[in-house]
Amino acid sequence: MRDAFKSGFVTIIGRPNVGKSTLMNHLIGQKIAITSSKAQTTRNRIQTVYTSDQGQIVFLDTPGINRAKNKLGDYMLTAAERTLNEVDLILWLVEPTTYIGGGEQYIVEKLKNVKTPVFLVINKTDTASQEQILKAITAYKDQVNFAEIIPVSALEGTNTPDLVNTIFQYLPEGPMYYDEDTVTDQPERQIVAELVREKALRLLDQEIPHGIAVVIEQMKTRKHGNIVDIDAVIVCERDSHKAIIIGKKGAMIKKIGTQAREEMENLLDMKVNLKMWVKVRKDWRDSDILLKNYGYNKKEL
Repeated sequence: MRDAFKSGFVTIIGRPNVGKSTLMNHLIGQKIAITSSKAQTTRNRIQTVYTSDQGQIVFLDTPGINRAKNKLGDYMLTAAERTLNEVDLILWLVEPTTYIGGGEQYIVEKLKNVKTPVFLVINKTDTASQEQILKAITAYKDQVNFAEIIPVSALEGTNTPDLVNTIFQYLPEGPMYYDEDTVTDQPERQIVAELVREKALRLLDQEIPHGIAVVIEQMKTRKHGNIVDIDAVIVCERDSHKAIIIGKKGAMIKKIGTQAREEMENLLDMKVNLKMWVKVRKDWRDSDILLKNYGYNKKEL
């Protein structure tokens, strides 16, 4: 007799840059969430779906939990924290270190108030010795009443099958929420916008990426279905930022476009004709109307 089908919702939380999106992309075997070494890479709550014979896990990748500095930060914090009591399981990702800083302490306080089981997932084990990993476990183990502590490397896939099997042990019997070939609830238009933002995050100076949004103004497949035309606008906060994003003789925006187009073609499995513009919208991160226009609407969380 076949084992009962299990299903449930699992949220991945942690400080910025601990590898949440990398882990989620690895678990589902496809790149959905963008990654970079800069904070605020993930701004929305992204759902991805892992389906196997055991059951179905709906992962929610959340923005890094950090104190808010503006209305965009406030939106991101709400997106991350609202998931904590709505899911079957929480994965808290940390790095293999004994230093528990202010960001982690803030998360500890949040987790003390939730009834959902919490796994401590120590990521980036490929960067640490066995001794360092054990010391990190000792430092963290009494911070929260953890259901499980599991060290992994999201980058190399070390111990991730064990993580998935353990998740299923904690999920209830349930239905298949999505078709088995579904990997995300994100519209293609949104993933495409995020791919442009990822390349900008990776290529631009440290302070600029926080102040950019990407809007897809048009995404249209041509009549014969083998080319898609995409018009993308990078929104920034200052004229000086606009100049940097465009670059000398348009070199930077061309580089962003080339890298984004390659990934879009892999994602959509067709040729992409990508056109990009840069517009300045001063202080958009503190404007309710502009935040809503760029896809950050608190009411939709």
